Amino acid sequence: MLHDIDVFNGFLVAMAVMAAIVYVALHFVNAGYGMMYNRRWGPSVGNRLGWVLMEAPVLIAMCALWLASPRRFEAVPLAIFAMFQLHYFQRSFIFPFFIKGRNRMPLAIIAMGVLFNVLNAVMQGGWLFYLSPADRYGIDWIFTPQFIAGTVIFFVGMVINLDSDSIIRNLRRPGDTRHYLPRGGMFNYVSSANYFGELLEWTGFAILTWSWAGAVFALWTFANLAPRAEQIYKRYRQEFGDEFNRLKLHRIIPYIY
Repeated sequence: MLHDIDVFNGFLVAMAVMAAIVYVALHFVNAGYGMMYNRRWGPSVGNRLGWVLMEAPVLIAMCALWLASPRRFEAVPLAIFAMFQLHYFQRSFIFPFFIKGRNRMPLAIIAMGVLFNVLNAVMQGGWLFYLSPADRYGIDWIFTPQFIAGTVIFFVGMVINLDSDSIIRNLRRPGDTRHYLPRGGMFNYVSSANYFGELLEWTGFAILTWSWAGAVFALWTFANLAPRAEQIYKRYRQEFGDEFNRLKLHRIIPYIY
C-alpha cells in the first residue's frame, strides 16, 4: 500500500465511507466512555490506563513509519510529523494523568480506538513519508498560504483543546460529585469546546498538508465527535434545563452547529 498510490487512494476512499457510516451509527449508539460510560460495553479499565492504551499506538506507529522512510530527515515532513506527534504525545502521556475521578473505559472502545489510530498512522505517515510527490514538501512549502494558515489553525485548535480540558478538570473540588456546566473560553459558544478545539486542530492539519489523507482524518474527527457533542448537548439540556437553554450554545462549531 505504501508503494502503490492507486491502492492508497482506494484505502482513503474506504476510510471516508467508513467515516460516514460511523457518523450515522453514533447518532443511535452512545460511545460508552466519559460521561456516557455504560457497563453494557463490557469489561473496562480505569480512564487513565484506557487513554494511554488507546492513544499511544498511533504515536508508536508513526515513529515506525518515520524511521523506515528515506525521507525521515527532510525538514518539512519532519516538522509536520512533529506537530502530529506533539498532539498524540500530550494525549497519550500527559492528558491521562490529569484526569480526576475514577471513571472507566470499556476495552471494546479502546480496541476500536486503537484500530482507527493505527489506520490513521498509515494514512498520514504513508502520505507524508512514502507516497507524496518527492518535491511536494520541499523547504519552500513552509512559505505557502496552506502551510502558514493550516499551522496557525492547528495550534489555535490545540490551545482551545487544552484550555477546554483544563476547564472541565477543574469543575469540581475534591470530594464533590455534583455536575456543573463548563463555562469560560470557547464554552461560552459551544457545549463541547474541547471537541471544537480538536476538530480545529485536524482541519488545520489537513490544510497545512493540503492532502486527501489529512482531509479524511478531519472528516473522521467530525464523524466521531459531532454525534458525541450532540449527545452531550442533550444531556446538558436534560440535566440543567432552562439554565442551559438560556446560554443559547451551539454543539461543536460556534454559530453553525
